[in-house]
Amino acid sequence: MSEVMKIGIAGVGTVGAETIRVLKENAALLTARTGRPIEVVAVSARYRGRDRGVDLSEIDWVDNALDLAARDDIEVVVELIGGSEGIAKDLVEAALGAGKSVVTANKALVAHHGAALGRTAEKHDVVLAYESAVAGGIPIIKTLREGLSANRVERVYGILNGTCNYILTVMRETGRPFADVLVDAQELGYAEADPAFDIDGVDAAHKLAILSAIAFGSEIDFDAVDIEGIRHVSPIDLEFAEELGYRIKLLGIAERTASGVQQRVRPCMVPKAAQIAQVDGVFNAVAAEGSSVGSTLSYGRGAGGGPTASAVIADLVDIGAGRRTPVFGVPGSALKVSAAAPIDSLVGSYYLRLTVFDRPGVLADLTAVFRDEQVSVEAMIQRGRDPNELVPVVLITHETEEAAIRRSVTKINKLRSVTEEPRILRIEAI
Repeated sequence: MSEVMKIGIAGVGTVGAETIRVLKENAALLTARTGRPIEVVAVSARYRGRDRGVDLSEIDWVDNALDLAARDDIEVVVELIGGSEGIAKDLVEAALGAGKSVVTANKALVAHHGAALGRTAEKHDVVLAYESAVAGGIPIIKTLREGLSANRVERVYGILNGTCNYILTVMRETGRPFADVLVDAQELGYAEADPAFDIDGVDAAHKLAILSAIAFGSEIDFDAVDIEGIRHVSPIDLEFAEELGYRIKLLGIAERTASGVQQRVRPCMVPKAAQIAQVDGVFNAVAAEGSSVGSTLSYGRGAGGGPTASAVIADLVDIGAGRRTPVFGVPGSALKVSAAAPIDSLVGSYYLRLTVFDRPGVLADLTAVFRDEQVSVEAMIQRGRDPNELVPVVLITHETEEAAIRRSVTKINKLRSVTEEPRILRIEAI
């Protein structure tokens, strides 16, 4: 190992450029904290001539990112390309196989291949670090894996996608529809041109699967995450939530249950008094419930060049200083295969919004459906009184199984008086 820790960076977009800038600007500070200088000796990206706002003139340019893994002078490869397959996966596998440590911000790669990559890192006695893959600048990986290592974690949950949190916040504050606010988010750079991964919950699910593996010492099981996005949330739902004392947030939740680990990403209603309900805009927050510490909440910017680069460099400092922790908190051989608890077994209260024709007998029909499925209704709101016109009806249930709610909705959809797909939101007790 050389005195200088020499690194190669694949992907010089917003995060890569900011990482290079901070490494140069804070070089003396980072050397003191690492015990050795950190030097970027090579970079690789798709387009060489692009202005990235940082001086790359003294850094080698490598056209093929895979060549970074083959260079003898590189100790650590930083992968900032993205994507669960292709060049990103090939580079990380090649670097680990060549005995080089890897720092990655690639949540999709870790969510789909983290266990296998972790075992490869262990085999070659190197580090796979990914603090920047979840919640940007919030050190939640280190918190779960190290800070809470004395605890049996029962539940981890949070706002894991700043794009969705921004959209829901603006919709609530302005009453504007989802589609309009999404355009604003794209113009501000909070959402991609193709925003599907964000608004359909996939990005949050990648991050949740990683947190779940660390929290419960289990193999990552992305396929077991029940995923629902925010496309169907409307201003009227946010308005009713406020009236009922709740806020709507896209939450990722992983928890131990009697039948296994249950992982879900979905928009849900949380009490306005809850700390996480106060997290607005592009900010993220992650809570963990431990056997000794109780409940903790970590809060901060979950994306962007600065916060993500901060997490990338924190991993580099750990590697340079010789600090090591198993990839998921325990050795790969100790990772368990946890049973996936079925979503239908969830028990809780639910919000249902129906659009119905205001005519005699409608409420009786709804009541009959809930009676047959043994769903108890705690409260109901009916707006307006306009015979034979469309009106919203909101129902809040007592605790019941999700399976019963789903069966009820299937029956309600068949009622002639119901004109739209019912909107369902779980009420989370947090």
